[in-house]
Formats: sequence, structure tokens, C-alpha cells
Amino acid sequence: MTEPHAPITVFIADDQAMVRQGFGALLAAQPDISVVGDAPDGKVAVSEVARLRPDVVLMDVRMPEMNGLDAARHILADRREPRSKVLMLTTFDLDDYVYEALGMGASGFLLKDAPADELVRAVRVVAEGQALLAPTVTRRLIADVTRRRTPRRNTALDVLTPRETEVLELIAQGLSNQEIAEQLFVAEQTVKTHVGKVLGKLHLRDRAQAVVVAYESGLVVPG
Repeated sequence: MTEPHAPITVFIADDQAMVRQGFGALLAAQPDISVVGDAPDGKVAVSEVARLRPDVVLMDVRMPEMNGLDAARHILADRREPRSKVLMLTTFDLDDYVYEALGMGASGFLLKDAPADELVRAVRVVAEGQALLAPTVTRRLIADVTRRRTPRRNTALDVLTPRETEVLELIAQGLSNQEIAEQLFVAEQTVKTHVGKVLGKLHLRDRAQAVVVAYESGLVVPG
């Protein structure tokens, strides 16, 4: 008999009680998700996440005591296992903050007014170890922010093989492993192997950081 999978544990940090309650009720209603706690500010979030070790932390950017960006930095610096993944909750007027969050290891971002099904999907995607980078809006956000920055040659990319470099470019364009496999005419497992090598060689936490590196190095040109 197959053992049931443990539910995805989620922690919600937002200074608005209605957001915490609304997101919490929505996620708790899913059979594969368990909401283990919430916090009204970043300071409490850091403490509670360290205690509860949830799979995914939904982190609002603007909060009192400690903002979401600083709180995420503390959480992502914790090397103990299991390591929580952080999904930033934001609005378009916080682009630079989101970009910085991706760079330090956040697994992506979600607009606070996103549809309910998108929120649930986001939690599942991030829990599986993927970055939430597929939506067109995410690619546009990263492109808009990096367009205002000067690309710099990153010699670290020289350790990649031509195929790994190609895979990195496609990751930065927001393609999933399946889409990359279809474009390169290879098996999806082969793509997973290439992705793992790219992250390992560049010492990156996940695909979100890979996207940032690809844009900052000029490997991928915004637009």
C-alpha cells in the first residue's frame, strides 16, 4: 500500500489580518497543504519560521518591525534542514525589492491580488523546488528591472558547457523543464540533469537565482 505524502506546510507573513486569514483559509482547504502558522511582521516571522521549519513561507514585502526583504534574508541564510523556501507577496511598485529577493534566494514572487488558483499553484510549484518564473508577468518584471542595470561579464559562466549555457538561457526565458526538453529535443530527465549541473557549478540555490545571473551577466538580453 502506497504511503500518503506529507502535506506541504505553509507559513504566512503579512501585516494585514484579512490577507493572512483569507490566504490561510484558502490554502488550508487544499488536501495537500497545511497552514502551520502566521505572523503580522517580519521579526515574528523569522522567529516562528526558525521554530516551525515550514516548506514554504509566503512573505509580504512591506511589514512593520522588520520588512519582508530583511526577514527573507534571515530565513534564507539559515542552513539547517529542512530549509524553508520563500515566496514573496508583492505589487508592481516594488520591482527592485523583488529583484533583490530573487538574487538572495527567494523562490519567486506572487502578486497579492492573484487569483486563488494561482496562489495554490504557486505554493505547490515552490514546494517542489521549482522557481515561480513561468508566468509572463515574472519574465517581464525581471526584464524591466535588469534593463535599468548595466550587464557585467560574469566569468563564472565559463565553467558551463555550451549545452548547459543553452539550458541556462532557456531557464531565464521562463521555460519549464518539459518545455526546454521539447525545444532541445531531449528527454526531460536530461534537462533536469543539466539544470542541476548549472546550479551546482554556479553555486546557486535555485532557478530564480539562475535567472538573475543570466540577465545580470548579459547572457539574456531584456526585451
